[in-house]
Amino acid sequence: MKIDIYNQEGKKEGQTDLPKEIFEKEFNSDLVHQVLVGMQANRRQNIAHTKDRSEKRGGGKKPWRQKGTGRARHGSTRSPIWVGGGVTFGPRKERNFKKSIPIKMRRNALKCVLSQKLRDKEIFVIEGLKIEEPKTKAIYDILKNLFGVIKKEEIKTLLVVLDKKDDKLVRGIKNIPNIDVIEARNLNALDISSYKDLLILKGSIKILKEILEK
Repeated sequence: MKIDIYNQEGKKEGQTDLPKEIFEKEFNSDLVHQVLVGMQANRRQNIAHTKDRSEKRGGGKKPWRQKGTGRARHGSTRSPIWVGGGVTFGPRKERNFKKSIPIKMRRNALKCVLSQKLRDKEIFVIEGLKIEEPKTKAIYDILKNLFGVIKKEEIKTLLVVLDKKDDKLVRGIKNIPNIDVIEARNLNALDISSYKDLLILKGSIKILKEILEK
């Protein structure tokens, strides 16, 4: 299948072939959902942590004697039923949210998401993306002109897929809101699903084909 290629000015340079094994896959919602949930779980940072009664400071002395006061018996002021006491069944940092995702599932989910993006006309291919200096304004002007010609509208959210690491582009893009950059070898279904449009450098298509057709 063919797709148009544009240059930095938004002018059409021609067409290139897209591997049908990657960009013509039927969308499997159950597979994609399972992979996305697993990837989100693997990225989850387990920060929330509450102290139980053994971790709270103090409470070593029995509040009052066992019998004869008319009050309920207590052994520590750090019991969960006391104000300032420990927490029962609260979130703990030892909890493990990691999920195992087979590589075949990850690759098929990536193909499904790429294919759906193409059907929704949210994938664009550019011949190359180069700037002389790592300036945010230079990148912003290129993308604004590019999408102003192709889509006739402003950029909302965009993921730029590079064929190789380019520090100038990374530094130029990182300060633009709602726009991010990733290398083709690191592309995954979760990152694609987090952005509306996908701008792929022509060289990235070959890398995706080599990785996903293994």
